[in-house]
Amino acid sequence: MDIGKLPNDILKEIVLNRFKIKNEDVLVGPSLGEDCAAISFGSDVCVLTTDPITAATKNIGELAVNININDIASSGIKPIGILVTLLVPPNTNVDDIKKIIEEINNTCERFGIDVLGGHTEITDAVNRVVVSVTAIGKGKREKFIKTGGAEIGDDVILTGYAGLEGTSIIAHEYENYLKKSLSSDIIEKAKNLLQDISVLKVSQIASEFGVTAMHDVTEGGVLGALWEIAEAAGKGIYIIKENIPILKETIDICKVLNLDPYRLISSGCMVITCKDGVGLCTKLKENGINAEVVGKIIECERIIETNGNIEILNQPYSDEIYKVSLKEDIYEN
Repeated sequence: MDIGKLPNDILKEIVLNRFKIKNEDVLVGPSLGEDCAAISFGSDVCVLTTDPITAATKNIGELAVNININDIASSGIKPIGILVTLLVPPNTNVDDIKKIIEEINNTCERFGIDVLGGHTEITDAVNRVVVSVTAIGKGKREKFIKTGGAEIGDDVILTGYAGLEGTSIIAHEYENYLKKSLSSDIIEKAKNLLQDISVLKVSQIASEFGVTAMHDVTEGGVLGALWEIAEAAGKGIYIIKENIPILKETIDICKVLNLDPYRLISSGCMVITCKDGVGLCTKLKENGINAEVVGKIIECERIIETNGNIEILNQPYSDEIYKVSLKEDIYEN
């Protein structure tokens, strides 16, 4: 099988269809496209999510915290804390572990969240460090926003830039290889994109503005996330590809590695649906956040327009970032 998340059709058939919610307090259980589970506590809601870092070896503590609290933020709820599982191969030294813990702690302090506990283990079950984080948030039930809440006629907004996270990961992991083709300036700009992968501010502004759905863009890139937000709602979607914002650094790096930037892991981007997309984009830009209307929620078809040509928007498969590690010459100096 391909590296990466299970394809959605297989995930649904052999995993999700096996789980049936038995407790009435569970508001949202496992479902395609949904970023978080949600449990009712009267007028409050507890929101939970979990994800590992597997596509990077550098900055993994910072990445692990960000991608999980981004999921909590996509529900319109404030993250409170995280649980961390750290699996470390026997050849890892203490300084490596210390660096990851410092990254986790510094990132949590930056966003005012707590490390609630977890597990740290040296094991030969892994050949490199794996960080898995579970994030927890709490808020008022009426503030909770499902990924699957999009309605027909809604505008579809994308914040940030396509491929942002993947661009930064690749620039950090394969800097020497990229230097053969790209300037140091481009590579440094790409590396610095890691500073822009939080969507907590986006979530706060969008929630206050009023939206029907939000979805953090991760594996599968922006096209995968657009498909998933439609799938979660059981609706169609019409996307104009030229409207999707993308940075020159991403275009340049993806060209060197022959990757599709629109299917590259993209934490730092948020897909949002609402009635007044132009108004929301204006509000976000006033707060220094790039945002563009990229399409509409429609009745059933999932299509993308590219230079006037119409194609079917298909479900996401293995993320483009996993193609990089398979290139035989990528590790040469």
